[in-house]
Amino acid sequence: MSRLESVEDAAHTPWHLRGNWEPMQVEITSTDLRVDGVIPPELDGLYVRTGPNPASGTSPHWFFGDGMLHGVRIRDGKAEWYRNQYVNTPNVARARNMPFKSTPELGRGTGNTHVLPHNGTLLALEEGHWPWKIDSNLQTLGYENYDGALTCSMTAHPKVCPITGDLLAFSYFSFEPPYVHYMRIGADGKLKQLDAIDVPNMVMMHDFNITQNNVIFMDLPVVFDLGELANGFPFKFNRDAGARLGVMPRNGRGSDTRWFDIDPCYVFHPVNAYDDGTNIVLHVSRQNEAFGSSSDDYAEVGRLYKWTIDTVTGKVTEEMVDDRPGDFGRVNDKYVGSKAQFAYLMSLGGEGNSEEPVYGSSLWKYDLSTGQCWEHHLGATTRGGEPVFAPSKTDGAEDEGYVMTIVHDTATEKSRLVIIDAQNFNAPPVATIHLPQRVPYGAHGSWVPSGVIAM
Repeated sequence: MSRLESVEDAAHTPWHLRGNWEPMQVEITSTDLRVDGVIPPELDGLYVRTGPNPASGTSPHWFFGDGMLHGVRIRDGKAEWYRNQYVNTPNVARARNMPFKSTPELGRGTGNTHVLPHNGTLLALEEGHWPWKIDSNLQTLGYENYDGALTCSMTAHPKVCPITGDLLAFSYFSFEPPYVHYMRIGADGKLKQLDAIDVPNMVMMHDFNITQNNVIFMDLPVVFDLGELANGFPFKFNRDAGARLGVMPRNGRGSDTRWFDIDPCYVFHPVNAYDDGTNIVLHVSRQNEAFGSSSDDYAEVGRLYKWTIDTVTGKVTEEMVDDRPGDFGRVNDKYVGSKAQFAYLMSLGGEGNSEEPVYGSSLWKYDLSTGQCWEHHLGATTRGGEPVFAPSKTDGAEDEGYVMTIVHDTATEKSRLVIIDAQNFNAPPVATIHLPQRVPYGAHGSWVPSGVIAM
């Protein structure tokens, strides 16, 4: 193939199959990892992240790629191994001409969006199916439907309550009413509650919020549109559908949900929420719309906003905290559902004319009480990932610990895991773990301390 033919071929390749979005189909385990700096000896656990990575080499949309897990085991100041492993789903087996036993439709998910620990195992999740159970070596154990009690899909973004250990989640992927269901799974892995929530449309409810007393659903106008199916992703922004927040007591019933109108917008990822007397405060990455012109419209990106729901007057106050574009917000997991002072976001670029998501070259740390922002610059040619917080000790200050993420250098085509001191956020990483192969841009992940799952 000539260079001109190669350039023309690349121009016709969808964005999610080229550059560092291109699938990495080679699975490896490496125990010979080069490290710059010093890995904090108090870190003992597994950093794990998932993302879409089609096993066949192609998919109609980025959201539909097969889940590939990337993990780095850290202990005693060393990076013991890096491993990448497909979630072993029927689709991956078929792409690799391998046998796979008959599986219910809800057990055919990709596990390509998020991975987090609960009840002794990792859950690899997306939003149209059941989760997959994964062990600490990234091997797939099977799908999780809680002994058959879960009869619908589960979101990719459940929340683990740090107080009760409950896994709080929901489902929106239903083609007939009721479109939304709320579920509560106990720390023992048993389904405690499954309740219908009444919404008028099937909307893309990618994430939600919890506080110590409530769950908050986001009924936002990215609405199912069958006409978009041929374009790969059947949802489109429809401002006329309106936007509202639904507040339900955590242990209440679906019929207890109260709805509060807001201006039409979209939120892929909230940062955190908490109860403040009769008010509920949410921090979110809000954008004016999503998928407005097509299923590959990424021209709008989020900004950090504060929403305050006055449950007495029924009004919602919306305040922009910062006009810097950012998303993939996280807090110290110990503060999920309670008032956190600090939040960590990934910067975004490409706004206005982007045909693909553009991961930025900075990470942001925010003081949510003042709006102060600290920048960690990754490098002019480096693109970031979701910032995940790892505490340095169980009883330390809220930001006493480290922020870690996998980043990619577009100049060298190399990927690395960076570990940043959260209390010295502007400084260079305390440690950089060089990964033995390119890691495609991905979605979400977790820091899993030893003892949370068997390692």
